[in-house]
Formats: sequence, structure tokens, C-alpha cells
Amino acid sequence: MEFRKNVRENQNLRDSFNQLADDTFGIHFGQWYERGYWTEKYVPFSFIEGDRVIANVSVNLIDFTIEGEEKKAIQIGTVMTHPDYRNRGLSKDLLVKVLDEYRDQVDFVYLFANQNVLEFYPKFGFRAQQETLFSMVPGTAGEVSMRKLDMEEKADRDLAYGIARDRLPVSTRFGMRNTGELFMFYALYSFLDLYYLEEEGTVVMFQRDGERLDLFDVACRETVDVRKIAEKLADDDTRQIVFHFTPEETEGMRTDVFEGDEVLFVLPMKIGEGIPEGVKHPLTAQA
Repeated sequence: MEFRKNVRENQNLRDSFNQLADDTFGIHFGQWYERGYWTEKYVPFSFIEGDRVIANVSVNLIDFTIEGEEKKAIQIGTVMTHPDYRNRGLSKDLLVKVLDEYRDQVDFVYLFANQNVLEFYPKFGFRAQQETLFSMVPGTAGEVSMRKLDMEEKADRDLAYGIARDRLPVSTRFGMRNTGELFMFYALYSFLDLYYLEEEGTVVMFQRDGERLDLFDVACRETVDVRKIAEKLADDDTRQIVFHFTPEETEGMRTDVFEGDEVLFVLPMKIGEGIPEGVKHPLTAQA
């Protein structure tokens, strides 16, 4: 068994990595790699045996804007071990390698853990943290001209990626930059619809379900009023708009504790740093 950092350019190891991810999570990174979205911002730390990835902890490099200040972080993801090699402490050893490498390079480290590993991460100093979900009742539905994007069409993929890659943070209170590759993962693999609002030069990801509209992202190169865009997306049946990120302006919005399948854990690398209370991490930047 040997340690390997970044299996991206080794086809055999990349294929093994993809197979382990498929077996573990039901996800496959094949299209994401082939279409150019697996970049140097996504770094697997892996244990290898022969041509097989047997355990992995991946690093996602994230640039934050928090209360108007720029912060650097890493998000841990794709933590997986082949069933034949579990209960040997391999994930622990890989996580230690990650923390040792990035300890002096970032302001904080964070991850989203599923319910069966909630006791694992506090051993390394991570602290569980609640997220806040914002919602509002729409005003009068506005007119909007939008076109649904087809991720099987290269021109539409390039349009979405270009805007997501160069975007401004959706909020200076709590937002991200340089997460276009994660955005495209959701664009390729999720059930969510993606639309282009030509007048606003904005790509939006949302879903309607009866009287509820879930807005997952608003990606734009210029500052836009997210609330106004949300109201334009609402139709006459919409009674609630739910934001799966932290809007810039939240005055008058309803706030609820976010109840998700996974729990946010945060580990400060510098005193006083981390993810603030009362925010929602954007879904489309969640690894």
C-alpha cells in the first residue's frame, strides 16, 4: 500500500477512484473529468494498492467572502474506503495528512458528514454547526425572459461554466468565488433545472414544487438583486421562496434551522476564523 496525492492524470487510478466513488456514493466523476471540470482545485489524497484506490479523502480549495473579507478554506469530501480495507484507520491517516499539509495555508477547514460518522470528526477538533435556511413570501410575480440550458450541448455548458467560474459571490455576507467546477458538478449530475436570464446575464438553478420555489443558486459576473430575481422566477402559484444559500439582504425574511441529511463540521486553522453562525452554505458549492 502506498500514498498518492492526486490520481487525476493516471487513467487506471482515476478509473478505480471513479468506481469506488460509484460503489460508495452512487456518483461517478467521469463526465466531470472529461469535460474539463476536474481541475487542480480538487485534490484526492489516496491510499493505493496496485492499480486500485482503496481509501480516499479529497480536498476542495475554496475562496470565501465573509462579511466583506476574503478567506481561504478547504472543504473535505469524497471520504471513502473500499469495504475490504475498512476498520484499519485509513481515513484517519489520510485526514491527518490533509490537515498537516494545509494547516498554515488556510483560515479554516470544513466538511459535511453523513449521520453514521458524526462521532469521527470531533476527534480531530471539528465542531458541528447548524445552518440557517432563509425564505420569503414573494410579491407580485414579475416578467422574466429565460432559456433552459441543456448540459448535453457544449455551448450551453460553456456559457454556464464561464459565468459560474467568473462569478461574484452571491453574497458579501457569506459567499464563494472560484467554485465554478463544483457548480458544474451539480449542473451535470443533479435533477435541478438550469436557466439563463439573458437580460441579467445570470445563470439560475431552481426547482418549483407546487406553491414552493427552491432557489439553489444565482451566478452572475455583475452584482444583481437576488430577491428581485427570485420574485421574477415565481409564478402565480408560488407562496414561498426558499434560498439554499445566504442572500445579501435578509431583512424581513423568515429564518429556520436547516434540517439536512448531512451535518456541517468546521475546524478553525486560525483563531477567530470559521463559518459564522446564521448562514447557509450554498448547495452548489457543497462537495
